[in-house]
Amino acid sequence: MNTILITGTSSGYGLETARHFHGQGWKVIAAMRRPQPELLPADDRIRVLPLDVTDSDSIAAGLHAAGPIDVLVNNAGIGMVGAFEASPLNHVRKLFETNTIGTMAMVQAALAGMRENGGGTIINVTSSVTLAPSPFAAAYTATKMAIEGFSGSLAEELRSFNVRVKLVEPGYAPTTRFAANTELPISDLIPPAYAEVAGPIFAAFAKPAMTTSESDVAEAIWRAATDGTEQLRYPAGPDAVALWEAGR
Repeated sequence: MNTILITGTSSGYGLETARHFHGQGWKVIAAMRRPQPELLPADDRIRVLPLDVTDSDSIAAGLHAAGPIDVLVNNAGIGMVGAFEASPLNHVRKLFETNTIGTMAMVQAALAGMRENGGGTIINVTSSVTLAPSPFAAAYTATKMAIEGFSGSLAEELRSFNVRVKLVEPGYAPTTRFAANTELPISDLIPPAYAEVAGPIFAAFAKPAMTTSESDVAEAIWRAATDGTEQLRYPAGPDAVALWEAGR
């Protein structure tokens, strides 16, 4: 039986991905900062563990408790939307600590076990903001672009060890808890000088032409974990696919 460890499973993409893999017969290690086992079926193939990707001791304890894993999904993250001019640098640093360093720390902690077990798959969840510029998301985009570069290089580094590295790039999903995971309210990060520019953009975000669902992302993660290819990027959701195709 294959085992997958997913970070950030208390809501959104992570929670749906845990449910999806469980439905496919996998053993699921659902990692959350504040465990809520009631969110997932009570089953011997599901284990909910406390894990904070910004805490090295928490990472070490979580991976030790999980045991050998076949797939690691780095999904945990936070957001920040607003004018960069008004974005406090201490919050920007927290974004990088969670979205970028947290992902790297999880990978580094899991690699020896995968290599010694003869292989595995690492899936890093980024965003469609890496596929096309998105205003008022500069700091968040930077954290995800860093993971894109990291993952491409790491994929080449680990190829000889049969460890595959993949990127899943979700599109815009207003139904997820992204807004709840933002560092500061948007209203605090739009100075009056930006209001005229920001208004139409946020109005368009409220009524997007295409959106990404949690199931779109779970299915993309499933493909990345099981297709057996060296493919690096998996856009998830119709809007992300459209941006990816336009970029090609």
